[in-house]
Amino acid sequence: MDLREKQRLVVDALEDIKGRDILVYNTARMPSMFERVVIASGDSTRQVKALADNVQKKLRESGSRVYGVEGEANGEWVLVDLGDVVVHIMHPTVRDFYNLEEVWGGKPVKLKRAAPAKKPGTKKPAANKRARGKASRPRRKR
Repeated sequence: MDLREKQRLVVDALEDIKGRDILVYNTARMPSMFERVVIASGDSTRQVKALADNVQKKLRESGSRVYGVEGEANGEWVLVDLGDVVVHIMHPTVRDFYNLEEVWGGKPVKLKRAAPAKKPGTKKPAANKRARGKASRPRRKR
């Protein structure tokens, strides 16, 4: 699976469970064993666990391997290791305390939104004749 596809799946899985403040950092230039770091927040320990579970589920469904998960017992900070992508899901107070954004630094990766699928059989609406106004009507001579 392509790295961009994998990071898109991770972000989509986080958004499905209403993860907040999702950031993706490119760490390919840093001396690390992974290329992307994803950081997200959950409002409660239950949501943090649900976010981590959903990331694992969605990536396994797509055929990706989950190498490890840390912190599920506590639920304030769960790390999901996907090989070239590492996901940190944290309670907001823990996230503020550890400030991983400063550790990984740089600019977050901009993610492209998937274009909405066009429904088959839909056509462009016909222009309303009244909406064209008087300018399109021929003038009568008096």
